[in-house]
Amino acid sequence: MPWLDLLLATAALAAALALKPWRALAGGVPPWPALAWWALMPVLWSADRLSAIPVLQPLAGSCLLMLMLGWPLAVLMLVPVAAVTWLLGGLAPAEALDRFVWLGVVPVTLAMLIGAALRRWLPNHLFIYILGRGFFATALAVAAAGAMASLLQTAPVGLSGDDLLLARWLFAWGDAFITGMLVAIFVAFRPQWLATYADRIYLPRG
Repeated sequence: MPWLDLLLATAALAAALALKPWRALAGGVPPWPALAWWALMPVLWSADRLSAIPVLQPLAGSCLLMLMLGWPLAVLMLVPVAAVTWLLGGLAPAEALDRFVWLGVVPVTLAMLIGAALRRWLPNHLFIYILGRGFFATALAVAAAGAMASLLQTAPVGLSGDDLLLARWLFAWGDAFITGMLVAIFVAFRPQWLATYADRIYLPRG
């Protein structure tokens, strides 16, 4: 529903701009791994169009960007991702907006809220961050966004609604596996690449 997509996109962008996240950037630019992942995301978002296989669902990739940059900056950086996806996938403007909302805004917002709940209700431990925020929060956020989108959208030709829902559920776990794996590597070797992680919070005190 374009009006709902427009409402969600406008609210998210207004909130992100109000927080002025660019002030927190050290050196003026995000870390290069975040930029590399950001540059790859239009390909992930266009996977179904580039392959011409309707059952092949796009990977969101947005939860990893959120963990590396924080919610406000990630939301702002998803705008050019949607614009390039629009050109790369040959999408109508409404379709590009739909992907911005349901592959970007909704998953990162849900992942942020799940992460906040984990910090509130579970111990601040290294593996809570890696498995909780990196893996399970991503899986739940992307799967929930995909399920909500499938209720509001018409399934592509050749797919039933149930097929679409199953495909999105499976691809959400693929998204979670990639995010969880990279988060584990970053925590071990380059924790400064994760804006949502800090040793003082997640490492047990001696």
